[in-house]
Amino acid sequence: MTLFAIRGLTAALPHRRLLDGLDLDLPRGQVIGLIGHNGSGKSTLLKVLARQHPPGVAVTGTVTFEGRPLPRWRARDLARRLAFLPQTTPPAEGMTLRELTALGRYPWHGALGRPGPEDRAAIEAALRECGVEALAHRLVDTLSGGERQRGWLSMLVAQGADTLLLDEPISALDIAHQVEVLSLIRRMCHDQGRSAVIVLHEVNMAARFCDHIVALKGGRLALQGGPADLMRAPALMKIYGLPMQVLTRADGLPVAVPA
Repeated sequence: MTLFAIRGLTAALPHRRLLDGLDLDLPRGQVIGLIGHNGSGKSTLLKVLARQHPPGVAVTGTVTFEGRPLPRWRARDLARRLAFLPQTTPPAEGMTLRELTALGRYPWHGALGRPGPEDRAAIEAALRECGVEALAHRLVDTLSGGERQRGWLSMLVAQGADTLLLDEPISALDIAHQVEVLSLIRRMCHDQGRSAVIVLHEVNMAARFCDHIVALKGGRLALQGGPADLMRAPALMKIYGLPMQVLTRADGLPVAVPA
């Protein structure tokens, strides 16, 4: 089943096209990796899907989400179905992790609404699912990078959205926390039936943790398919313009390295 259907999508600044006539179907219930070189349009596409593109970017074409044109979704209804995590998260000074997670309930009770038993249950369930229940009393600013990112993910889980849009969620993390966070996102989707669209720079991480890969180049589609379609030298050359070879690890997983 199709999650997003994208037809003729163009996003442009006055003197530059960021996306150029993109036609694309994103499947529901999978972890989808958006990859490509810097400036290929990955983050622009994600922001368009989240209805978060800057006012100065002119967008034409059509995008449907769950069968309904994206502009026709009421803001609160969309927030109950779709959650967006930007690359740079806003400050959370003086806020505990539980308080951060509770922000995810805003689409359900509003700024002036009082959280009820259903909200509190959703918050606690989100903390458990993301493995940060024991850290709930800690200030967000005191957490490690990996703990903090799992805290932001717990906010998205509390939001109750079945679709997660994540812009480079591992860019500031060391390799151990990258694996930890991507493993969590994969479990969140496969165990709970969610969908995730993730902007990633690291091609080997995309091949390891994503079910479906979309590669952009110059705002256009360069490749779409599974990890096996990606991890081939000709495909990698087409996407990155760099000779690469694909090796096989002892456990059978492919690894791409510059040739």
